[in-house]
Amino acid sequence: MSASQPISGDVRRPARLLTQNSEMRQIGVWNWSLPAWAGRLDDGRTFNTCPSAGICAQACYARHGTYTWPVVRAKHQANLMFVLDDLPGWETAMVAELGAPKFHGAWIRIHDAGDFFSDAYLLAWLRICRARPDVNFYAYTKEVDRFRRLTEPNPPANFLWVYSYGGTQDAALDPATDRVADVFPDDAAIAAAGWASQEASDLLAVLGPRLVGVPANRIPAYLKRLAGRRFSEWQAEVDAERTARQRRRHFRLVVDNTRPAAEPSEPGRTSQQADRPWAA
Repeated sequence: MSASQPISGDVRRPARLLTQNSEMRQIGVWNWSLPAWAGRLDDGRTFNTCPSAGICAQACYARHGTYTWPVVRAKHQANLMFVLDDLPGWETAMVAELGAPKFHGAWIRIHDAGDFFSDAYLLAWLRICRARPDVNFYAYTKEVDRFRRLTEPNPPANFLWVYSYGGTQDAALDPATDRVADVFPDDAAIAAAGWASQEASDLLAVLGPRLVGVPANRIPAYLKRLAGRRFSEWQAEVDAERTARQRRRHFRLVVDNTRPAAEPSEPGRTSQQADRPWAA
């Protein structure tokens, strides 16, 4: 089957929206993916599918390996363009595809890459979940404020989510009440922190204990950047540095604005003479 189908003009849309890799097939999960984080589409438009990404963008598995292959990149871009160009049409197509018998009782991971980048897009997904109550949906997200406003007040019964650390809204998370996921250097670090690893099955992120540990991908460059920290610790360091810079900048502005202005020179006198009143 062709990966895309022509519609009006030269625009092409994916013939299949959901995919399944070997790892997810073992646990009965299907994926919906967008391009990771920010970039430029082949048609020249820029995008940011993860507007609340923080340090995670520096160690994102979806910006490495097979995700960068041309065929995979083209598939994810086609998905995003469908959403951007025709959100109602995409929603209709997703609801129709999920009507296939193979999805009954299955799990859909919303965003193997990408996030809920706008209110309209999240609301479309909530409608899709309600339209297919016989399908299960789950997601990781860093869009804390958006979920607080649009999802938490009345979530679909078949949609579960976990907030993930490493974003610009980390400070809004409360591990005492929120289901949260944090990336750790390895499984040993997860166990030492008393968190529960989802390594055995990605579904444990939403079906297991509330504090979810995710072992870091074994990508040498990313592990070097992680430097033995958790994502939450790395992000907290960055946030603290940013706050310190802002305070220093604010202090300089305050000092500059409170310095007394130089006294105006008398007519006919140079500034140097004004500084030396004894000068002729």
